[in-house]
Amino acid sequence: MDSSFHSRDVPEVVPIDEVAVNQRVARLNSRSIKKESKVRALEMALSMIDLTTLEGSDTPGKVIQLCHKAKEPHADMPDLPAVAAVCVYPNMVRVVEKALRGTDIHVAGVATAFPSGTATLDAKIEETKQVVGDGADEVDMVISRGEFLKGNYPYVFDEIAAVKEAAGEAHLKVILETGELQTFENVRRASDLAMQAGADFIKTSTGKVKPAATQPVTLVMLEAIRDFYYKTGRMVGIKPAGGIRKAKQAIQYLVLVNETLGADWLTPDYFRFGASSLANDLLLQIVKQKTGVYQSSNYFSND
Repeated sequence: MDSSFHSRDVPEVVPIDEVAVNQRVARLNSRSIKKESKVRALEMALSMIDLTTLEGSDTPGKVIQLCHKAKEPHADMPDLPAVAAVCVYPNMVRVVEKALRGTDIHVAGVATAFPSGTATLDAKIEETKQVVGDGADEVDMVISRGEFLKGNYPYVFDEIAAVKEAAGEAHLKVILETGELQTFENVRRASDLAMQAGADFIKTSTGKVKPAATQPVTLVMLEAIRDFYYKTGRMVGIKPAGGIRKAKQAIQYLVLVNETLGADWLTPDYFRFGASSLANDLLLQIVKQKTGVYQSSNYFSND
């Protein structure tokens, strides 16, 4: 933890022109993509998915099935890329680690009292150490939105820094839960705070609060990452999560990333989709592009 952090180090409020943000998103969404580029984009998006199940009803069998899909998204197309990671609750991390052993697919565990984030710091640190000890090489934490919204920014900074330290070599994705942050200015400040505290990724949402990921919010976060990179030289990743179900949406997000941060961020090392049903629509569209025929959605395994 950086004990030199003081209130004067709190990120300044960056004014956000909401109309301009929405106009830029609409302009980028109007771009057309040629067929060859579209196939590459669909396959790229598939490789960037954190295939996720975060339900109280999750069982080892369901999680193992998800891991099989992560390794081989579509049996009839074995050349398709695997997904980037499988993301689960702490009690399922060991199941995922065993099922994915020997692959390059990352094991991601949510922690810090996901999705509410309302636990003591000691409990959050302990849970973080647990998921890493059980085999997670990525930790998705949630910030304390209540503390943030009442202006206790040093608390949020110290919390992120402490969890980052507890995570060790594991990558830390910091979930801002943007649907609860109320304004673009708050999204920007939370993004800056998380990156200053050591986040490897900043993530929009838990998927449990609406609105979850939106393109305007993601653009605000991308611009924060760009400015942080110009200032520090450190690349931070981004993970929009929640509500991204269609291939068309996924491609629109890739365009946002490319136009704001450039091609260096168009890799699973720096960009992820937090999703469950997105994979099937990507597969549906890939098959359509390659064969000219739509398959029934029932043709693909359920997540």
